[in-house]
Amino acid sequence: MIETNAVYVIVAREFKKFIREKSRLISTLARPLLWLFLIGGGMSRLVPAGENVSYIQFIFPGILGMTILFSSIFSSISIIWDKEFGFMKEILVAPVSRFSVVVGKATSGMVLSTFQAVIVLCLFPFIGLRLDPLQIVGVILVSAILSFALASFGILLASFYESYESFSVIMNFIVMPMFFLSGAMYPVKLLPEVLKLVSKLNPLTYGVDALKNIVFPYETGRMSADFSLFTDLAVILTLSLVFVLIAGKAFERKQ
Repeated sequence: MIETNAVYVIVAREFKKFIREKSRLISTLARPLLWLFLIGGGMSRLVPAGENVSYIQFIFPGILGMTILFSSIFSSISIIWDKEFGFMKEILVAPVSRFSVVVGKATSGMVLSTFQAVIVLCLFPFIGLRLDPLQIVGVILVSAILSFALASFGILLASFYESYESFSVIMNFIVMPMFFLSGAMYPVKLLPEVLKLVSKLNPLTYGVDALKNIVFPYETGRMSADFSLFTDLAVILTLSLVFVLIAGKAFERKQ
């Protein structure tokens, strides 16, 4: 019961902080709109459409993945702030396991990222997509699983840094390559062999691909998903467990 309460307190605290920061709510919608209609609209003039999918529709799962990636990583930055202002010390001296702290932080990242992904998901009618209720539920579930995995990954990295400046540098070095090598803007199957191999090591690749499997279940051309939905979910769930376990051990070493 104590462990559950600890997770709940951490999630509630992070959600209240998010609601109070109006700028984060605005950026949640501004960034996807910029990429979807400005960059996607421009690229659609250069990239031929698939059999049943336009280029803007093709990148929509990738824009969802980008929203989840940025919001999940941003949620892990709160660990750095907590370290600098001393709140993390108060958490670590509490009579709860370090894994509860990691799970609480990852769950709060999952809740916030999924909430933001749902906001972006509401844009699908404006680009000509037709999603039935089952597909919408599937997108939300995959978004939640992917959010948890990426938030856990961010927490793992944040556990090794003490200042916001050093963490932000490494995040900028990691986040954009993760996005561009995830199949969000172009199919992984069309990449050169070296980049294709790197993409397969990218956790976001399987999240974006799972979203493609749900949004375009019958697409079989070059705009189709690169892996099966089962493979995507198996990889994401496995990575979530691995990241949480390693992050928990990293926090224990700092006790």
